[in-house]
Amino acid sequence: MLRLLLLRHAKSDWPEGVPDPDRPLAARGRRGAKAIGAYMVEEALLPARAIVSPARRTIETWEIATKDWPTHVQPAYEHAIYEAPAENLLKLIREQEALSPLLLVGHNPGMEELAALLLRREQRAKVLPKYPTGALAVIDMPIESWAELRPGCGTLERFVTPRALGVEKGKE
Repeated sequence: MLRLLLLRHAKSDWPEGVPDPDRPLAARGRRGAKAIGAYMVEEALLPARAIVSPARRTIETWEIATKDWPTHVQPAYEHAIYEAPAENLLKLIREQEALSPLLLVGHNPGMEELAALLLRREQRAKVLPKYPTGALAVIDMPIESWAELRPGCGTLERFVTPRALGVEKGKE
């Protein structure tokens, strides 16, 4: 069995005149990334491989989440994750070695669409219609190789949001 971790970047800021790939995290996003990172340590959800979109907000999410981890893998920064549809993300995953857990840090709508594509119909409502910023889906797959990954084969083990961990909107 292989495990896939899908982490949507934490809440980003929208500074005027800043191109989309260069948008940083908002204060709430920094708090959310830290909370998700702590949760991942507490729950033994540390990845064997991490693939991160090269957008500033995804890199900051990764860096803040992993800052207090005892150890972590070096991430691969992959342009194919930025604004990618679910089919492209599925192709990227299928090309990976059978390391587990595999973590993708990316964006919506790709994270939401990919989770919905991989889960059985009765579980999709847990991640749809909105996959909040900073949310983490843990999906177990009854496969031995990522190349075997098929739509509908995953089981949602859990879906966690920064808000569920006590991170409130608050003032930015």
